[in-house]
Amino acid sequence: MSLPFPILTAEEAAELIQHNATIGFSGFTPAGAAKAIPAALALKARREHAAGRPFKVGVLTGASTGPSLDGALAEAEAISFRTPYQSDATLRNQINTGQVRFVDMHLSLLPQIVRYGFLGPVHWAVVEAADITPGGGVVLTSSVGASNTYLRLADRILIELNANHPAGLLGMHDIFEPADPPARQEIPVYAPADRIGSPICVVDPKKIAGVVLTDLEDESGGFDEATPVTDRIGQNVSDFLVAELRAGRIPPHFLPLQSGVGNIANAVLAALGRSTEVPAFEMYTEVLQDSVIPLLEQGRCTFASTTALTLSPDAMRKVTGNLDFYRNRVLLRPQEISNHPEIIRRLGIISMNTAIEVDLGGNVNSTHIMGKTMLNGIGGSGDFTRNAYLSIFSCPSTAKDGKISAIVPLASHMDHSEHSVQIIVTEQGVADLRGRDPHERAELIIRNCAHPDYRDQLMEYLRLTKAGHAPLSLSLSHAMHRQFLRHGDMRNIDWEEYR
Repeated sequence: MSLPFPILTAEEAAELIQHNATIGFSGFTPAGAAKAIPAALALKARREHAAGRPFKVGVLTGASTGPSLDGALAEAEAISFRTPYQSDATLRNQINTGQVRFVDMHLSLLPQIVRYGFLGPVHWAVVEAADITPGGGVVLTSSVGASNTYLRLADRILIELNANHPAGLLGMHDIFEPADPPARQEIPVYAPADRIGSPICVVDPKKIAGVVLTDLEDESGGFDEATPVTDRIGQNVSDFLVAELRAGRIPPHFLPLQSGVGNIANAVLAALGRSTEVPAFEMYTEVLQDSVIPLLEQGRCTFASTTALTLSPDAMRKVTGNLDFYRNRVLLRPQEISNHPEIIRRLGIISMNTAIEVDLGGNVNSTHIMGKTMLNGIGGSGDFTRNAYLSIFSCPSTAKDGKISAIVPLASHMDHSEHSVQIIVTEQGVADLRGRDPHERAELIIRNCAHPDYRDQLMEYLRLTKAGHAPLSLSLSHAMHRQFLRHGDMRNIDWEEYR
């Protein structure tokens, strides 16, 4: 097919982008992330720096990306500003040392914040596509994220036309962008499989500055093998949901699931897939991982709505090799829709996400180590937690070979408050916080979720904080964190030392 757009090399495309530009990149996790142009842009930044000239850009994406985008640009010291989420080690270090300004935000809010102009103009959209038409129709690849918004708002557009993703992906996307207030209407999604938009993004062809031809796999890596701890967490979540089903608090046909990213999420889905008491279920989530593919093939998961296929290369080839099967069972939406509070509340989503630490009030920290060191970001966990039918957070009860307890008197940073968090799960057990007052919650979390090495000292903290509606001591609430910073181990604390 002949295209009426300039065919450029990645280096030629990078030369079009100037210092201080704000770029909206495709990608939600490494799935569908632009690869060739950002890598070339990183090389340009190195050349400019070597010549004594400044070169940095503002980077907007859907969520995290891959080594060719966040990694390459960070290593070239080419990022001035980053939002909304990241997971690259070099970039993380630059954020925590103040070299890169980072704004952590709920993923459902990003597209409308960009539309409202809160982040300034978007100078460029750099988006990966499986196909493009002469009239400006763009078939996205393995994610949507915020690509549709960037394509519409950007002054100019560069397309990476990636032959590794077949044009047959047409029909797997559902592109819908809500109107801005006060003209916004109901978002008519009443079931995970409902389609409400277009299979393609349509842009003004005059904005397309060039097309770069690529043939690159997504840079999604695999996950670690399951461990006894992650398996136990997965089984505990499954057992809890089965008990809710038996009690009639989950309807017999079950409810749609949302699952976060990572090894624990995979373990939870695997346990649910194995359970003979959990009926076949649907997913309304933001990311599909490898663990969902066999569940779809086995009929355990009947439909999955998402914004990204965060799959290993082998799993992605399985999908693209059988598109007729998966096109009827998987739908890719913009993150603004996959994570939209209205839909999450309407469908009655069961949300399952991971925590760094949980405090005795039920508040969850999912972003900062020791309160100040950014890990990745809040991602979409808040979108689902605040609006879910059931909100579940899970984590191992300890870290650093037992030297850190995930259960602490007061979280060192709070992302999800006690008012949104309902269920806490570790390998030790489950704490159902629904209908419990603060003191009851605290005792339940200690008894059911804390590691045995920490239960007695956490109970002693409760004894010292009997008075008041909430068990809180301003002088002692972060004593376990201070104990770790002083002694390298949270265990065997002397509470008197911190009074």
